Amino acid sequence: MDITLLTTPKEAPLFSYSNQKVSNVLQAAIDMQSNNQPQNSHTSTSRSSDSSELPSASGKWASRLLKECARAISDKDSGKIHHLLWMLNELASPYGDCDQKLASYFLQALFCKAMGSGQRCFKTLNAVAEKSHSFDSARKLILKFQEVSPWMTFGHVASNGAILEALEGDTKLHIIDISNTLCTQWPTLLEALATRNDETPHLKLTVVVTASTVRSVMKEIGQRMEKFARLMGVPFEFNVISGLNHLGELTKEGLGVQEDEAIAVNCIGALRRVEVEERGAVIRMFQSLKPRVVTIVEEEADLSSSRDDFVKCFEECLRFYTLYFEMLEESFVPTSNDRLMLERECSRSIVRVLACDDENSPEGECEKRERGSQWSERLKEAFSPVGFSDDCVDDVKALLKRYRAGWALALPQGDHHESGIYLTWKEEPVVWASAWKP
Repeated sequence: MDITLLTTPKEAPLFSYSNQKVSNVLQAAIDMQSNNQPQNSHTSTSRSSDSSELPSASGKWASRLLKECARAISDKDSGKIHHLLWMLNELASPYGDCDQKLASYFLQALFCKAMGSGQRCFKTLNAVAEKSHSFDSARKLILKFQEVSPWMTFGHVASNGAILEALEGDTKLHIIDISNTLCTQWPTLLEALATRNDETPHLKLTVVVTASTVRSVMKEIGQRMEKFARLMGVPFEFNVISGLNHLGELTKEGLGVQEDEAIAVNCIGALRRVEVEERGAVIRMFQSLKPRVVTIVEEEADLSSSRDDFVKCFEECLRFYTLYFEMLEESFVPTSNDRLMLERECSRSIVRVLACDDENSPEGECEKRERGSQWSERLKEAFSPVGFSDDCVDDVKALLKRYRAGWALALPQGDHHESGIYLTWKEEPVVWASAWKP
């Protein structure tokens, strides 16, 4: 497949294209496609068919063009790949509307997939992210996101409620936190511990860092957590475990687990970074810790079972990130730099999912999400589900009332053997939260 003449995707000017611009490009594409067809008695019919299959300027053009391009790459149709990448490159912009943004970031992944340059692109994006990753900028971004959207805080509130109930009455608590949210979950839990009617317990927080972009800021996070704990009057110990190749390397000894501690394991967005074949072993390692509770929060998408079918994987990835980008569009003002940074963070995940060969990928950089029903089946091999209490559910509902209309709490529907609860955006489940016990 020869696509070496194609240039890399451009960054469009900082403005949104008009419908006329979209129409012009689409018409040029129709003409280009028509000119490449054989001249015979069926030409006029073919042209008409091609025109009708292309999206209109006023419609959701990005999804249709991106899916067509993914199919062309799967079919190794170099002519069609050239044709569709050119169209997307003309219309995409990371500064435009939702369609233009989706086109821009998915175009990058499609280009890398077609060129076989996914690994190199992903490493470059990671290196840029690490250089620009400071504690203040990362913390500001997370807090702003939590201010406008419950995407992260939903899991925090649900998990904290389950942890507090499971560890109630114990005096030596050990929470093993496997997430990349810079400990923004824990101040509210410290406040809750400080106001307990019985003796204030000693809390040991062990943070397991898997994201390379987070490692450099953990020292400052620890200092701030220790200061806040002193302010709350909670005896506190903070530990960080980093440098792991993958979560399978974790051991009870390495985590410093003591026999007299009440253990809670908290996983937010962590299990999707474990290779699919290794997830069972990681869950069994959690079981060996004999925790009182394990809380799991994951985004609701199936990028695991379709990993050997590029088109299906692409369509599911596009579906998920379309929901996410539309949510960001309605949550932030159009000129928000925070929104742009969140969208650019997605670009790494999109390239990782769609353009990187699993066999040659760095350890710990997996992005194979699974749905709540899939996680439930895995977890039930080692744990039993713990239903969220009425108080916990009420806390989540109270949280959602702080945000704009469109967010809701949902329970599993039908006989799907699912556990946990769902955060929905405009009736579409986007985040799954659950609690488990041995």
